[in-house]
Amino acid sequence: MNCPYGIGEVHMKKPIIIMIVAGLLLASLALADSGVKWYTLTEGQVKSKAEGKPVIVDFFFGKGCPRCEFLEKEVYSNPSIARKIMEDFIPIRIDLTRKLSEEEQKLGEKYEFKNDCLLIFLDRSGDLVKDATGKKLCFIDKVDPDEFIKYLDTVKSRVSK
Repeated sequence: MNCPYGIGEVHMKKPIIIMIVAGLLLASLALADSGVKWYTLTEGQVKSKAEGKPVIVDFFFGKGCPRCEFLEKEVYSNPSIARKIMEDFIPIRIDLTRKLSEEEQKLGEKYEFKNDCLLIFLDRSGDLVKDATGKKLCFIDKVDPDEFIKYLDTVKSRVSK
């Protein structure tokens, strides 16, 4: 029997296919670990209700704010933290460098943000998540990445009850 393909062609096609599959796999891993995809308040609230996930709301200044720059560089860009946030939460970012919408302003005032940086965790109903002692689960300052992962686990367990 004659093979319709020459033996050389079969050996050439196999490495090319392996390289393509490996490239696609690496690209998908890079996309999965590319950081946190932030939603607006309106988008995030809709998505949270649809998916039944709690939200992280970050009232954020960005460049020039040591807290915001630290969170962006050390926490949100950490692949394991970004993955956990995207799997278990709906991340909402409120840009404090622009005029806030009425809803953003009301949310900030409800949790006493004082027009400054604040990171809060809300359950599926939009209520502030508290720890077992009733203490608010929120940050106004920097947080160590390892501590942040523990914090995410605490929030998730509190919301899952």
